[in-house]
Amino acid sequence: MVIQAVVFDVGETLVDETREYGTWADWLGVPRHTFVSVFGAVIAQGLDYRETFQVFKPGFDLDQQRQARVDAGKPEWFGEDDLYPDVRPTLSALREMGVWVGIVGNQTVRAGGLLRGLDLPTDFIATSDDWGVAKPDVAFFDKVVEAAGCPAEQIIYVGDRIDNDIAPATKVGMRTAYIQRGPWGWIHKDRQDVKELSNWRILSLSELPDIVNAER
Repeated sequence: MVIQAVVFDVGETLVDETREYGTWADWLGVPRHTFVSVFGAVIAQGLDYRETFQVFKPGFDLDQQRQARVDAGKPEWFGEDDLYPDVRPTLSALREMGVWVGIVGNQTVRAGGLLRGLDLPTDFIATSDDWGVAKPDVAFFDKVVEAAGCPAEQIIYVGDRIDNDIAPATKVGMRTAYIQRGPWGWIHKDRQDVKELSNWRILSLSELPDIVNAER
């Protein structure tokens, strides 16, 4: 099956979120190591990662606190230095091969602006806030197919989470590549559903051009 498009999740697929979660620990006034340890424990239990904030501050409203950070002059932010080293070379290689390259993840409008500001070699960038629908809703992935302009089975969706990325993308008929990095990628790497639902399991995005070539 010829691959016409490769679409990427954002957090821990393209962007190393170490800085982001570190600044959240600072905002909460807890040691960064403690925050990260609780974060990992929450993920390992299969809970929503936002439960991490509830451990330290019951009743924590993430959307309200994001705005509070903006008002305080400490907004969430990421830049070129937060991209994984394999991002630009891989996106460029795929486009040179004639592959349609998209970036679509569960991100805020602000994050979408930051992504576009990086001038990445892509054909399309959108966020869940842009679309008004978020992963793992299959409607999100239907919109990915619509944006790519080719059949779902000719698209590879690349992500680090089985619940938000691999499972729903598979449900709409996409091919999937599970990237084993970041908290979810490592903690969930041995789950049976990762083995069953992922067409490929990769340690680096740089493996993708060879995968696309092999499918051709």
